[in-house]
Amino acid sequence: MRCSGRLVQWNEARGFGLVQIDGSGERVFVHISAWQPRPAAQQRPQVGMPLTFALGMVQGKPRALAVAWQEPHRRAPVQGRARAAGATAVPGQVRRSQGARTPALHRGASKPLLVLVLWWVAVAAVWGVSEWVVLAYAGLSLWCFGTYWHDKHQAQSGGWRTPEATLHALALLGGWPGALLAQQWLRHKSSKPEFRQAFWATVVLNMLAFTGLHVPAVQAWLLHR
Repeated sequence: MRCSGRLVQWNEARGFGLVQIDGSGERVFVHISAWQPRPAAQQRPQVGMPLTFALGMVQGKPRALAVAWQEPHRRAPVQGRARAAGATAVPGQVRRSQGARTPALHRGASKPLLVLVLWWVAVAAVWGVSEWVVLAYAGLSLWCFGTYWHDKHQAQSGGWRTPEATLHALALLGGWPGALLAQQWLRHKSSKPEFRQAFWATVVLNMLAFTGLHVPAVQAWLLHR
């Protein structure tokens, strides 16, 4: 899967840096050898340059591979006209257009979250939910949110990342509300289709287990096994 991003750190002496993925804000390691073709001496990577790349894993860490320039200089006249048009736009219109895009990040998850909350409340209303279960969900959600925050911080600083399997395990155990909030508020892991599919699978499995364990017939069957 190819991604687009911008070079945010670069060590010319050692030939490596960090590229920030558009949309998610996640930062991944990039080495000069990943450019295809390798940049000439007069065209070295510079902080702020837009790039396209394939997101891969090397020794368990995400890395930018098959890096290519977006060559913004070819689109400079178009960008110049866009900037000129933006300069004549009414400030209120600009603010409204920017504000209209921001909630869209949250609308994508609002409906599924509402369905899950109603599902959870329905189970509690029909069969009752122990306060220990409520506390467990709250604690796991806080733990999961903190783990997402730590992973994003490590991604931005180039540190050791939290394995995705750990994030999925916390969601499966009941920390998915915190994971969902972290994905939306922190803009972390919210733009990777494979991760999102696995995440929603853990949510559905958790809710099925949560529902089944509160059905009296299932409880009786488990007690008499």
